[in-house]
Amino acid sequence: SLIGRLMFELPEEMGLIAVAVQQTQGKGRGGNVWLSPLGCALSTLHISIPLHSNLGQRIPFIQHLVSLAVVEAVRSIPGYEDIELRLKWPNDIYYSDLMKLGGVLVNSTLIETTFHILIGFGFNVNNSNPTICINDLIAKFNREEGTELKPLSADCLIARTVTVLERLIEIFQEKGPNGVLPQYYKYWVHSGKQVRLWHEEGPRAWIVGIDDFGFLQVHQEGKGVESVHPDGNSFDMLSNLIVPK
Repeated sequence: SLIGRLMFELPEEMGLIAVAVQQTQGKGRGGNVWLSPLGCALSTLHISIPLHSNLGQRIPFIQHLVSLAVVEAVRSIPGYEDIELRLKWPNDIYYSDLMKLGGVLVNSTLIETTFHILIGFGFNVNNSNPTICINDLIAKFNREEGTELKPLSADCLIARTVTVLERLIEIFQEKGPNGVLPQYYKYWVHSGKQVRLWHEEGPRAWIVGIDDFGFLQVHQEGKGVESVHPDGNSFDMLSNLIVPK
């Protein structure tokens, strides 16, 4: 992609963002195609992170910061705090725990002592098909609560997402994971939920949080708390979780 080539030509302190109106060759996790109709906020952002920094030592955490930034972009607007936009580990944006309306994909390249990170994020702002969009959630909230919140634009939400992300990165660099996790947990859909390990009939475990590297932590009876990784094949990252040996 153009931005992938450009990112190495720019001065270190200069950021770069590409905003797409419509995407025809988007990529999802594991090489899946990501189709993006009009009405989606679509963006690729380039940032540089020093290897010897809090975040540079925990690069997988970036996808969580970006997902959080998207949710915060909406829910930090006065009046919009209760719009049911949430996070699903590791990189999805959800309406409650019911329906996906966005996602994040992160690619990182280490050059000398700097990570060059390309962050792709897309979320459905204004298109009711094929699922649901943020402005549907706002309209629903208005009907149920008698409020008159205005619909939001993709441009406004992309700009807010980038601003919030910069702030989250600053906090993470200063305080590490604990600087951002309370906010992350406030919005995520997994508190106290159950998963199966290894396979569909595997032992049950309860989700307790994420570790310092952004992997899921679960509590299995009699085993204490362990970090788990996705098996790499499943479409849903929460099925078939594996305890690394």
